[in-house]
Amino acid sequence: MAHIDAGKTTTTERILYYSGYTRSLGDVDDGDTVTDFMTQERERGITIQSAAVTFDWKGYRINLIDTPGHVDFTLEVERCLRVLDGAVAVFDASAGVEAQTLTVWRQADKHKIPRICFLNKMDKIGASFNYAVESIREKLKAKPLLLQLPIGEGKTFKGVVDVVSKEKLLWNPNSDDGKDFERKPLLEMSDPELLKEITEARNALIEQVADLDDEFADLVLGEFSENFDLLPAEKLQTAVHRVTLAQTAVPVLCGSALKNKGVQPLLDAITMYLPSPEERNYEFLQWYKGDLCALAFKVLHDKQRGPLVFMRIYSGMIKPQLAIHNINGNCTERISRLLLPFADQHVEIPSLTAGNIALTVGLKHTATGDTIVSSKSSALAACRRAEREGEKKHRQNSEAERLLLAGVEIPEPVFFCTIEPPSMAKQPDLDHALKCLQREDPSLKVKLDPDSGQTILCGMGELHIEIIHDRIKREYGLETYLGPLQVAYRETILNSVRATDTLDRTLGDRRHLVTVELEAKSLETSSLLPVIEYAASVAEDLSRASREAVENGLHSACLQDVMYWVRDCYKPTFSNVVARTIAWIPNSRCSNYFTFIGNSSRYLHNYDFCLCLKMPTKGIEVS
Repeated sequence: MAHIDAGKTTTTERILYYSGYTRSLGDVDDGDTVTDFMTQERERGITIQSAAVTFDWKGYRINLIDTPGHVDFTLEVERCLRVLDGAVAVFDASAGVEAQTLTVWRQADKHKIPRICFLNKMDKIGASFNYAVESIREKLKAKPLLLQLPIGEGKTFKGVVDVVSKEKLLWNPNSDDGKDFERKPLLEMSDPELLKEITEARNALIEQVADLDDEFADLVLGEFSENFDLLPAEKLQTAVHRVTLAQTAVPVLCGSALKNKGVQPLLDAITMYLPSPEERNYEFLQWYKGDLCALAFKVLHDKQRGPLVFMRIYSGMIKPQLAIHNINGNCTERISRLLLPFADQHVEIPSLTAGNIALTVGLKHTATGDTIVSSKSSALAACRRAEREGEKKHRQNSEAERLLLAGVEIPEPVFFCTIEPPSMAKQPDLDHALKCLQREDPSLKVKLDPDSGQTILCGMGELHIEIIHDRIKREYGLETYLGPLQVAYRETILNSVRATDTLDRTLGDRRHLVTVELEAKSLETSSLLPVIEYAASVAEDLSRASREAVENGLHSACLQDVMYWVRDCYKPTFSNVVARTIAWIPNSRCSNYFTFIGNSSRYLHNYDFCLCLKMPTKGIEVS
């Protein structure tokens, strides 16, 4: 996780190469990296969506997720941090803590994620190790543990010094891929000044860790108080590991991913200092007693395989053809296939255990943030255990439910625009595309403006909407149009107005006589809908159906700003029911001129009238 252009994807590419996952080094500028596989990512040179990769390093299985750094895609960071056990915060050594660094750091704080800091781009002109460390201390309010010091800065950067083991790591300048480096112990004969600096840094590190870890403090004061040099590196590494898990301090390393320096020690630090799944204390796991518990944190759509759901398995095991229960959706589905994610390439596997990230096929109703369990009975049993434990600890049941249904927080959109299909015949295709994209990206929201009838896209920024627009064109073959919102201005009346009109017309062999008297006036309180009052002489004679017709006409006129009101009629002198509804619109040039609109059928009584007025209004009195 990092600010945009700090070097996350480049660092990821080197990690995959040194771990043996890839055979060649990719480059962001060339558009051939493993985790940036989308066309838009390779064209723009940025990470748009998170990508998961699983690989091994020195006997450890590592699930790595490369996240975007742009603020428009902060949801990708949010839902990935929700399911990870540890994080590597990448910094530009020349810039230190930047704007988005603060955002992702707060997200990691919210999910209580242990972190390692990697000061990247130490070869860049203007890079400053001390400045970057100080910005971490001042802006992030964190306690940096300096586990490495750089050998040179900017163009003179050629390696790092391991403060814990007092060794220097130098990379061969003639090596193209950075695999060739040597680790040498610091000797007073060859590097007296560097040895002195590292000894002071190591002593300061020991004192800093002793202040944060009581067990390590007892060890230092008891056996090595006279000479810190005798303290074994393994003891110090174990203490740093405990401090990192407690999140009281953050280890700091440095290097240059682009120049292939410092990445292998970073991998060692990940396995040494960040927690394993067993070391993370998830309180809700005790309710499941080893049964399946997983969280769906991401959904992708594949044209051949349908929805692909990413899951973090917290307990239990997942297998193909396994029936699972979705607590949030209260439904049961079956996993048809189980895959291990490798960016855009997936490998089918027979099973996957706790601590891993799985990619499942066949779940059509599962969405981001849904909790997955083995069965409904398993969820009920876990809930009962949580309630019993809550009663012992005097907790409310709602807290137990929150632990069972922990999801992903979706930020509110901040950018809005309209989207239109090339023709009305393509509207269903556009609706399908937007539905699929919304399921993939919950921060994208689509709504229909009731006033203008426009389809509105709501996103996290202009870049976010541009990417969505481009994906609709590339993936769904729709040439859509984006535009600004139409502002719906509302009107109201200022003065009281009364008008009377009479219509005398013969339709077929029936004569219809309509008399209307309307008074429109404003109310003291503001209201978007008209308040309708009937005159006493009319109220008793109007049927319920007639009242509904009157009120529906007024409400529709308020929304559409159309001048009309519909009223049905029946004269007691007529021998049968007049099965027509007549709607009239007054002409502004002649108040007595009416235009026929349409007809329908209703039973009405006593007299006929058609009420016409300019909408919307605040208060209406009918007589």
